[in-house]
Amino acid sequence: MLLKEGSSQTRGRDALKNNIEAAKIIASMLRSVLGPRGMDKMLVDSMGDVTITNDGATILKEMDVQHPAAKIMVEIAKAVDNEVGDGTTSSVIIAGAMLEKAEDLIKKGIHPTLIVDGYRMAMRQALEILNRIAEEVKADDSAILKSIARTSMESKVVSIDSDVLADLAVKAILAVASKTTHADTPGNGHFMEVDLENVKVQKKPGGSMRDSSLVEGIVIDKEISHPGMPRTIKDAKILLLNSPLEIEKTEFDAKISIERPEQMKTFLDQETQMIKAMVDKITRTGANIVICQKGIDDLALYYLAKANISAVKRVKDSDIQALAKATGARAVTNLDDMSSKDLGFAQNVEERKVETDKWVFVEKCKNPKALSILIRGGSQRIVDEAERSMHDALMVVKDVVVKPAIVAGGGSPEAFVSLNLRKWAAGVSGREHYAILAFADALDSIPVALAENAGMDVIDTITGIRSKQSAENNPWIGVDVKELRVADMRKKNIVEPLVVKEQILKSATETTAMMLRIDNVLAAARGAPAGRQ
Repeated sequence: MLLKEGSSQTRGRDALKNNIEAAKIIASMLRSVLGPRGMDKMLVDSMGDVTITNDGATILKEMDVQHPAAKIMVEIAKAVDNEVGDGTTSSVIIAGAMLEKAEDLIKKGIHPTLIVDGYRMAMRQALEILNRIAEEVKADDSAILKSIARTSMESKVVSIDSDVLADLAVKAILAVASKTTHADTPGNGHFMEVDLENVKVQKKPGGSMRDSSLVEGIVIDKEISHPGMPRTIKDAKILLLNSPLEIEKTEFDAKISIERPEQMKTFLDQETQMIKAMVDKITRTGANIVICQKGIDDLALYYLAKANISAVKRVKDSDIQALAKATGARAVTNLDDMSSKDLGFAQNVEERKVETDKWVFVEKCKNPKALSILIRGGSQRIVDEAERSMHDALMVVKDVVVKPAIVAGGGSPEAFVSLNLRKWAAGVSGREHYAILAFADALDSIPVALAENAGMDVIDTITGIRSKQSAENNPWIGVDVKELRVADMRKKNIVEPLVVKEQILKSATETTAMMLRIDNVLAAARGAPAGRQ
């Protein structure tokens, strides 16, 4: 026996067929969520928590898929989401369609390697066509950027308030963007750089989506820890603590024998003195607010309040890091090793009521690029979906700021590339010719899915797009799912970043190539140690 007992092996066509089938199932599940008329999915996890969304990346992340090929499809969505933030659903649908077309070619006797070669040739040509038809824009054109952000939210639950959220996303990205000089950059050597870590998204159910706001600073979902402390601190000198402000317990069991009442008093006085000494060290640095990741003893809070120093305890590590970056503070672990140089600065720190809770707003920090977007909404599920939509909006606006080129939406670029690939394929000899035609057919799956989800007639829609694009030589004729007709999507300001379309094609092609090259699946027995086959 070559393999461990209980292992399984699937070879040749069977292995390929199983993998393609799994990928097609994942693609068909996501197909119905594409576009503004797409449906939502309700996902219930093992704990019974419910997520309602039509965000492709979230759906695949929440699904507990077991098949290895299906896991590869989940990975493609994660890669696209991390890289460009949008287009996850499209990339999975195109990859599924490419595998389906490849299956037909394999049945006709074309070798998978030749199909992969044809697909890669088609991808390179498709990228050339996209770059040729893409429209260059100004990186700081607010109107275009808002259209980009709105388009990314059109298919989301929050689409009715997309203008408000899009405005926040554009303001945030333009505020944190910076011009950088690089020797390899053509022209004047300048390009824009955006660090999304400077934009923190906070959410709180309650109020309306239109109550969402952009805060020039960091929002901490904690309150000031003692009623006697100032609630507003101007010209705040901020001390960030990673260690607790309390007497640490010994690592081993210890007993203290107390025989007289005076000894008890001495012991308690000693504890008080130790805590007072800690507070005195903080006071000497000149800090007027302490933000601590760990706990703060009640006695320490009393002494801090007496010294007119505000304190916030049990703050998340991610918030501490964001504050350090925003205020210029150094997070202190050892109280004996701190000085006034470790303090951060913000013009204003204030506790405000957000719905029923009190949150601390650290505003106008030393680093002016530190921002927070506070999202409000009618329920927890609405703000969760708004947060996911905001992530997509921030990413696509960043994509255009970094690479200022756009294409129209509504399936128009895919349809135009498909049309031109068919013409180009006529000049390609060999069996790759059929793979290029299959690639073109797979691209049509996007306008087809948009039309299907809108309840339009698919054949009439695709025929209408092709005839108008050819007759008018207009690459922006696509599916207008709102008015249920074929229209110029650029005139309707339905636009997407060029870089998103490029990433979709690259990811889908590479995933398909990876799947088609597998001819043997060796699966270890469940529970068997890794590496023992």
